Amino acid sequence: MLIPHDTRIALDMVVDLVNTAPESEATDRLADVDALYGFVQDHSVSGVERLSAGDLLGVQGVRSRFAEIFAAPDARSAAQLVNQLVAAAGTTPQLTDHDGYDWHVHYFAPGASVADHLAADGGMALAFIVVTGEQERLRRCEAPDCGRAFVDLSRNRSRRYCSSRTCGNRLHVAAYRARRKEAAG
Repeated sequence: MLIPHDTRIALDMVVDLVNTAPESEATDRLADVDALYGFVQDHSVSGVERLSAGDLLGVQGVRSRFAEIFAAPDARSAAQLVNQLVAAAGTTPQLTDHDGYDWHVHYFAPGASVADHLAADGGMALAFIVVTGEQERLRRCEAPDCGRAFVDLSRNRSRRYCSSRTCGNRLHVAAYRARRKEAAG
């Protein structure tokens, strides 16, 4: 599956935002304005100067909407949620080339709030996934104690864990140890 660079960046942002929620983490990793500022910096969100408690509430709302899209049972449901999200964000597609990136599309209106910025760009990236018939690639980790969101970009859509190094290895080691214990006993 060929995903344009800007869409991939937006998908990574969506996944990281969803994974800040208390459902996938022990604590809310987006609990205050400082955490939001860190998130914005980590994801090089352009055009953000000042952040407020209102921005934090707006982004937490967008995070919940993204999580709903990951949980959508089918493409039609996901499409409806994406349409609502991007319409509320007031999408205004514009071509831009900034910060060393080649031409790409920004979907947020100039001067948009950080929540609308994330909703527009992230929503359009999710729309790309739905339009290409790949909505089943929006997944949650199958490790019993995890549940983190991820986009399965494997060729055969077989990825089951958010990380093969953490959840995948941990479960494989546990299964190996169980088999060894059973064989020994």
